Amino acid sequence: MTTKDYKLVSDQIPHEPGVYRFFDAKSQVIYVGKAKNLKKRLSSYFGDKKHQQFKTKTLVKNAVKFEYTVVETEKDALLLENTLIKKLQPRYNVMLKDGKTYTYIVVKKERFPRVFFTRRVWKDGSHFYGPYTSKFRANVVLEIIKKLFKLRTCNLKLSEENINAGKFKVCLEYHIKNCEGPCVNYESEAIYNDKIDQVKNILSGQIKPVKDYLKKSIEECVEKLAFEQAQVYKEKLDILDTYQSKSTVVNTNIADSDVFHIRTDEEMAYVSYLKIVNGALINSDNLELKMNLNDKEDELLAFAIKYIREKFHSIAKEIIVQRDINYFEDLTITVPQRGEKKHLLDLAEKNLKYYMIQKRKEDLNKIRRQTPAERILKTLKEDLQMDILPFHIECFDNSNIQGSDPVASCVVFKNAKPSKKDYRKFNIKTVIGPDDFASMKEVVRRRYKRLIAEKQDLPQLVVIDGGKGQLSAAYEIFESLGIENKVVLIGIAKRLEEIYFPGDPIPLYINKKSESLKLIQSLRNEAHRFAITFHRDQRSKNALGTELTNIAGIGEKTAEKLLTHFGSVKQLKTKSKEEIVEQVGPKVYEAIKNYFSDEEE
Repeated sequence: MTTKDYKLVSDQIPHEPGVYRFFDAKSQVIYVGKAKNLKKRLSSYFGDKKHQQFKTKTLVKNAVKFEYTVVETEKDALLLENTLIKKLQPRYNVMLKDGKTYTYIVVKKERFPRVFFTRRVWKDGSHFYGPYTSKFRANVVLEIIKKLFKLRTCNLKLSEENINAGKFKVCLEYHIKNCEGPCVNYESEAIYNDKIDQVKNILSGQIKPVKDYLKKSIEECVEKLAFEQAQVYKEKLDILDTYQSKSTVVNTNIADSDVFHIRTDEEMAYVSYLKIVNGALINSDNLELKMNLNDKEDELLAFAIKYIREKFHSIAKEIIVQRDINYFEDLTITVPQRGEKKHLLDLAEKNLKYYMIQKRKEDLNKIRRQTPAERILKTLKEDLQMDILPFHIECFDNSNIQGSDPVASCVVFKNAKPSKKDYRKFNIKTVIGPDDFASMKEVVRRRYKRLIAEKQDLPQLVVIDGGKGQLSAAYEIFESLGIENKVVLIGIAKRLEEIYFPGDPIPLYINKKSESLKLIQSLRNEAHRFAITFHRDQRSKNALGTELTNIAGIGEKTAEKLLTHFGSVKQLKTKSKEEIVEQVGPKVYEAIKNYFSDEEE
């Protein structure tokens, strides 16, 4: 239903929880929201209430219709909203700034599984553990596994048939005692899989079952009087104890839980996450959310919790947060005031504080490190009040002498530098006489009609060398092609270097020392130079065409050679046969002689 008809249909909207979607004129979803009471929430957008938030005003202005879906509970609304945002990525919703590639440790699904690093997740039944936000920590875990359990690293296909057929031989890894040789049946599949089960326990943060496994192995060895093997298991148990002691152990009495802390500023929300398994901190992460509307902190936190728990495959039943949130009925929400859980929450807050300080430093460094081109384009964007950075700029200029040989040029700057391979020159085809306005219309139409037809990228900014007349002519073409709202169009007048916008009689004066004005001047000067050069070439070509190139057997290169050597057609006529023959040969000489003889007659 359309937003204009809201008052007519408002009685039909239920007082139920649900999810609503706003659409723009192109029927694209621009916002997805959830509501405990759909009627009240939608009334806040379309009722008589004035919106204090500029972004909310913009959303309502651009929304032409809306739809809603009724669900059973507010929790269901949260889940559906989360799914739709990730699928549709609406313009005005919270944007996740999480482009990092994380490391996983995978236990491959195969006979005698391998354990190794990966940055890619595939669905073949393999077990993936992580993501590890610290490659160093992932390395530590993998090294512990290698010390405790001898696993294969080769990628051989160890099927029962291949092993029994004797297709493989032990490699160096076996000889240096890093592998037990399952490829030649030195180790059974059952024993190997027992080790893999313990590897999975370590990767899941479950250290106690691994300790029990090693202790049981020691006891079995002692019973068999295999004291040397018992000592090997004892050393492995010591390695595991050392690893556990170096881990951040909070309190072994604390059950598996996820800890979250959120802080917001005017545009961003930051969420810190700690993953606790068996009382030990085994993973952590920080998430950034870019706010596009007046999002509530509780809703942002709920969104982040669901996203992070899915990302880290968390099945913990307890969430520790700084205040109560009502979106997770199947989980225990803890808001600690003291004790070890409060210490965990404080640790998450401290992590977040340092993360935000680091982000600010990085942002400052980016500003300091920006290239001259980025600085100039940013200044130009601000001077012209553009929405996006004008990375691609084009400039047009006409050239003719009293209407003769009219031509035009289009020069292209990318990243504030000339892109000469993209320059274009035009012979004016449809205009007779000195009419700059009509010429400008022709070349602008030809240029952008072709770009649109070939589905090429349009520039962000187009500069017309001329005043209001040429600018208006170009803008008429923009309107006819439907690109007037897609490309910023300006004209630069030569007298006072004033900048004109279509339909605005008052010019913009940019500081004469501004880098952005110097860039526009460079565009204008380059377009003028390119147009003048092309115009001169055309005049020279046409001048040659009225004389020497009209002679049978003489092309442009031969005519140019004669004019370069003799200076002009008049001088050529005064030269002797020997001089001309020396340059172009007797056959061409005869053609020249006959041509000028006929001309004199």
